[in-house]
Amino acid sequence: MPKIADKYLVVDPWKVVEEGFDPQRSRVSESIFSLGNEYMGVRGYAEEGYSGDTLIGSYFNGLFEESEVGAHYKGIIRSLRFMVNGVDWLYTRITIDDETFDMGTSKFSNFRRELDFKRGVYTRQLIWHLQNGKSVQLFFERLVSMEVSILGCQRLVLKPLNFTGTAQVIMGLDFATIHEDQNTRYWETVKQDRQRGISGMLGQTANTGNRLFSSYRLALPEGAKSTALSEENFIGDEIILKLNKEEETVVDKLVINCADKDREQSDVEVWSKGMKLAKQYAQVDYQTAAEQQEQYWAKVWKHSDIVIEGDPENQQGIRFCIFQLYQTYHGDNPGFNIGAKGLTGEAYRGLAFWDTESYCLPFYIFNNPKAARSLLEFRYKTLPQALERAKELDCAGAFYPIATIDGTESCDLWQHSNLQLHVGTAVAYGIRHYVNITGDRAFLYEKGLEMLIQISRFYATRGQWGQKSGKYGYFGVMGPDEFQLMVNNNCYINLMAKKLFEYTLQTIAEMEQADLAVFAALTDRLGLTMQEQIDWKNKADNMKIPYDDETGIYEEHDGFFDMPHLDIHSIPVTEFPLYSHWSYDRLYRYDMIKQPDVLMFMFLYSGEFSVEAKRANYDYYETRCIHESSLSPSIHSILAAEIGRPAEAYKFFEFATRLDLDNYNRNTREGLHTTSIAAAWMNIVYGFGGMRSDGDKLIFNPTIPERWSQYSFPITYQGTELAVDVNQQRVKISVRSGDPASIHIYGQDYIVGPAGIVLDLKKEG
Repeated sequence: MPKIADKYLVVDPWKVVEEGFDPQRSRVSESIFSLGNEYMGVRGYAEEGYSGDTLIGSYFNGLFEESEVGAHYKGIIRSLRFMVNGVDWLYTRITIDDETFDMGTSKFSNFRRELDFKRGVYTRQLIWHLQNGKSVQLFFERLVSMEVSILGCQRLVLKPLNFTGTAQVIMGLDFATIHEDQNTRYWETVKQDRQRGISGMLGQTANTGNRLFSSYRLALPEGAKSTALSEENFIGDEIILKLNKEEETVVDKLVINCADKDREQSDVEVWSKGMKLAKQYAQVDYQTAAEQQEQYWAKVWKHSDIVIEGDPENQQGIRFCIFQLYQTYHGDNPGFNIGAKGLTGEAYRGLAFWDTESYCLPFYIFNNPKAARSLLEFRYKTLPQALERAKELDCAGAFYPIATIDGTESCDLWQHSNLQLHVGTAVAYGIRHYVNITGDRAFLYEKGLEMLIQISRFYATRGQWGQKSGKYGYFGVMGPDEFQLMVNNNCYINLMAKKLFEYTLQTIAEMEQADLAVFAALTDRLGLTMQEQIDWKNKADNMKIPYDDETGIYEEHDGFFDMPHLDIHSIPVTEFPLYSHWSYDRLYRYDMIKQPDVLMFMFLYSGEFSVEAKRANYDYYETRCIHESSLSPSIHSILAAEIGRPAEAYKFFEFATRLDLDNYNRNTREGLHTTSIAAAWMNIVYGFGGMRSDGDKLIFNPTIPERWSQYSFPITYQGTELAVDVNQQRVKISVRSGDPASIHIYGQDYIVGPAGIVLDLKKEG
């Protein structure tokens, strides 16, 4: 199925720019122009109120509500949790001469908005033409502080072009927001008050009792008059501004938002804590916050920028991806995770999936190891919930949920929540990958091994032995390819479980040698026995891996080769997405796949498969994959580059960095594809850069697309920062900082230092 770009944004290497307002693209732009800082995020909606199509979205990582699910069978969840829409802390209304500005009804011109990657700010400007002939230039700017995660800042500038007069501006906090996915308002106000120029409210969610303290402080121009406003779910100020022709009048609002999810403290304590923080940051002004923001992003780009020469659209695209990845997560708040839409919308309910470890984690491992560890800390923190979930499914150990915000399962489709077993192996792979690249064995021994043992216990009790084959495997499952339901011996699940058992046993042996006393204390606490370890080895050695010796193709699951074949190119474009146009059961009747399954494990454990094996399986499965998942094309592109198919590699890459910027899937309005954004980084580094990180050494086999003249990217490997620079003639890899590194380039081992290694670019074929 062809994916077609919806191009309407200006191409700029360091910004996203929209010139001219299109109401039909309003929500798409709201997603693209989102701001966030891991702790909180806000969509690019019009703070002054918009009567057109909009989603006023303000979200806080891990702040959730829940609703009941009508479940009748053991093991099926009875409630689901989701990220709840929070306070509208940008609330603004602008009135001049009894006319209130609204882009849905007002006349305006010269509309332009920007998302600046270097400054980390969102700006919007336009000229408002009032019905009485007056014109005023409006300028809006906002930022969500990367340095102080609870701080949000807003600036409003009014410049009358042909008159002198007054304006009425209302600014405040609104807890009457609607959670659109559920069409419900979940907040009720516990308290509101004003102290020493700070106006605050404490809101509480109706079902979970999660609380959010929000406060603001205004910086007003000389001569402005302010009157306090208060309603049940709103606190604000009505400001009367004097406007002088051709002069700018500036109003700043600085907001402190503090989320409380533990429910251990009283309302009084939560309020007191929030107000104390508000007073602590009361001396911070907008300019200082903006300068700190720019300094933060300067450090990010110094260590994480990818430079592409000869392709301005993808240069903008990959910087947008890196910008959003840092906005979504940077490890300052341990215990948070990454929702499929980040903090940019309500689709997927703000839940985290296996994408975190399989797609997002590599970016953080190689760019921000602290954040990578923090992501794994979330899984350790929620290990108790995984242990409980396994019991619900009549198993031992830990069963990590397919979709979660707090460690509990929040997918209400039983075929996914009960049958998709691969999250645990993704967590295990993430632990292995993180430790392999960072060398953080302290994490492995203190927390990682405990998770590995409990995950292994689950896979040892969820599987069974086949009657005829005598092999161990998993029956009644769904793998990463979600178009194959209730299958037996999904090849991905079986192979990843085998690797899990082997890595757990290897880690047990290592820790026993490294620190016997600590190991003994751990095994005593967990009740780990030698019989368990023997059982895991036996199951790993006898794991069924469906495979055709004659063709060299791994069978996705038992019986897949015998399924009815469907030419995916015969499906009319008008029938996509299939979920919306086909009956649900029809999806499962063919050998058509949604996203890579076999190819996924060949990428994750790349070193264990020859190029010939990858080529054979790529040729077989690529013709059956419809890429209904936005995560799918990147893996195909990476493998196509490896097997010598540069044109196909670029074809799959074409929309990777611009999936949301050009709205390829026609659903950017719902929020950004955060994990696909991470896959775009992988597509460049693992695809064209040819990096592989699953073995004992870091491997590079770089290529370069024909239309690029040069590209470069940095990575951090075992504490050393490497720079990879590729052009049409040569490859250069050097050390930016840290010790010399041992790496593998084009089949040879090298010790790389600051001077670097320069090699001729290996041409395809």
